[in-house]
Amino acid sequence: MSGATLALTGATGFVGGHLLRLAREVGHEVRALTRGWRPPEEGVAWIDGALDRPDALAELCTGADAVIHVAGLINAPDRAGFEAVNVTGTAHLLDAARAAGVRRFVHVSSLAAREPKLSDYGWSKARSERIVAASPLDWTIVRPPAVYGPGDRETLELFRMARRGLVALPPGGRFSIIHVEDLCRLILALVDRPEAVGETYEPDDGRTDGWEHRHFARTLGRLLGKRPATLAMPRVLMQGVARVDRLVRRSKAKLTPDRARYFCHPDWVVTAERRPPETLWTPQIRTPTGLKATAEWYRRQGWLK
Repeated sequence: MSGATLALTGATGFVGGHLLRLAREVGHEVRALTRGWRPPEEGVAWIDGALDRPDALAELCTGADAVIHVAGLINAPDRAGFEAVNVTGTAHLLDAARAAGVRRFVHVSSLAAREPKLSDYGWSKARSERIVAASPLDWTIVRPPAVYGPGDRETLELFRMARRGLVALPPGGRFSIIHVEDLCRLILALVDRPEAVGETYEPDDGRTDGWEHRHFARTLGRLLGKRPATLAMPRVLMQGVARVDRLVRRSKAKLTPDRARYFCHPDWVVTAERRPPETLWTPQIRTPTGLKATAEWYRRQGWLK
């Protein structure tokens, strides 16, 4: 569907920003939701609004060929906060898409949805998936694992720790990861692939068994010219640090108790059966190459010294 008009949420965030750029590069027109004024951009119609404003969502979806729902809350003080955005917001967007006659709906969820009892975030993502799957639209769900790349502030602290020579890690376990550009290529590929309708995909960097935490930290350190020591933090200690972080930084805390429970889970490797078929998409960026390029970007921005 070259030259399609895409209705995009989350366009001002990390993943959504990359997706917006790539969509324009391949010739799509984009209608993008934003809170507040944005400077005009060729090929982009900015729609002022949010997921709790049905009028803005109606405007966003009008005239679109497909809806791509990237926006979501990854940190909130309680379950109600996650529910308001990740669950109710998704329901509002589905209603707007149906009312506007848009059939194609690509929902960017999270691998956390596999374990809804672990965290309020995962619970909210699982709920959002059920709402999408129950809709009459031509939907596809994407569950990314950890996403990294230029502009990401969530993994920045890991780079900083590796640069300083000591990386604090969760208890033992493995995880999958994906470069933001690879993830965005998959999302755009889904727009006009009817064989993907009704599917839930878990993409990654192609590493079959994922990354062991310590191995990943040492690989990152090597790319930064360091040999960092690693410290696997017991679950109890991580939960204690999370409580302190919440007390000190309040709403700006990065390691909340909810996220600590998520991080301590030993298996965040994508499910082999849910990897996208190679006829649809394959990852192009090797993780060491992507990590090195991301570190260089951080340095240019003055984020990593």
